[in-house]
Amino acid sequence: MENKVKTIDLFAGCGGLMDGFEQSNLYTTLACVEWEKAPCDNLIKRLNDKWKYKDADLRVLRFDIQRSAELFNGWQNDSNYGESKGLDALIGNNKIDLIIGGPPCQAYSIAGRIRDEHNMKNDYRNYLFESYLKVVCHYRPQAFVFENVPGILSAMPNDRYIIDIIQEQFEQAGYKVLSNLRNATIDFTDYGVPQNRSRIIILGLDKTTYPNAEELLEKFYNEILPKYKVKKKVTVRQAIGDLPKLYPLTNNENKKYSHTVCQCDIKNHLPRWHSTRDIEIFRLLTEDIEQKRFQYVTTESLKRLYTEKTGKVSNVHKYHVLRWDMPSNLIPAHLYKDGLRHIHPDSTQARTITVREAARLQTFPDDYVFIGNQMDQFKMIGNAVPPLFSKKLAQAIYELLFAKTFTA
Repeated sequence: MENKVKTIDLFAGCGGLMDGFEQSNLYTTLACVEWEKAPCDNLIKRLNDKWKYKDADLRVLRFDIQRSAELFNGWQNDSNYGESKGLDALIGNNKIDLIIGGPPCQAYSIAGRIRDEHNMKNDYRNYLFESYLKVVCHYRPQAFVFENVPGILSAMPNDRYIIDIIQEQFEQAGYKVLSNLRNATIDFTDYGVPQNRSRIIILGLDKTTYPNAEELLEKFYNEILPKYKVKKKVTVRQAIGDLPKLYPLTNNENKKYSHTVCQCDIKNHLPRWHSTRDIEIFRLLTEDIEQKRFQYVTTESLKRLYTEKTGKVSNVHKYHVLRWDMPSNLIPAHLYKDGLRHIHPDSTQARTITVREAARLQTFPDDYVFIGNQMDQFKMIGNAVPPLFSKKLAQAIYELLFAKTFTA
């Protein structure tokens, strides 16, 4: 532990960021903070099973980060969160080198703002970055990583862009971030993630530790991180094409399974239950692409098909078939509600993707075994940072800031 970079993961979810940092073998996870139970259960299992932290149940703090005094000093007999000695007791005499994480993105996402009649202006999550910053100010790490959706650049809950407020408060706290944060947008497909996903990755440097912080940041975004790009984007076929096939059952009156169940060692590869109507729609849409008819590839044609098949009207098209030879569309947290925009490209299977397929498109390794109900699993995966990118990010940050210190 002594010769590794010591980290805390905030808004940890099920640990996409953490897992990539652990995979690099350069970092030690001292603590993870997350308020939802299902992700915490998965974090504990992963830290214990894969990364061999025998005290994983202590390192994962299930708590509301907004209650910062209690988070640091501990809490007792809480009806939601039980009790804990708090972060300070957990950290002890360790010096935190790096804090990673990103507040929930729903308040900043463009899709979320469109769905909300108040444009998410009244959503408390607009200001969860302040809780993140309190932890940064409390432990004064050399650097931090703040991840969020590109929609954060245009979010304006009041009379100012939230990104300008965030940048201003980071600077006032003594941390330098990239002058133009629009240049911190990263396309994950460039880094081997088989999914169209872009995120803002804000690296902040302590100005006292790094008097040349601005120069280092320019070097990081323009030279070091880009070295980890792939030459060719990874496709859906490369990500999930080798997984066992799951075929529709001839009689799907069984309300538990509508498809064959994988008799294999690969975990979380279970199909959702689909109605006969939906199976027919999936087969129609996938055959349309396989046979190169392309009758149902435009938004209007898909909306008409939805109305024709269901009798309902939708302002957005409900269906999308993954393309074998391209990266997937975005894997969202919304996937837990339905998978209609993530239809498997094989017409013989006529189904939406499984948890394992979603996990692979998010670059979770197969040895990350998700626990809990299927809805929680889809939601956690959709909310995560792809571990493959996280590992490359971890390596790039190490190269920029820590290599000389920890290998000396």
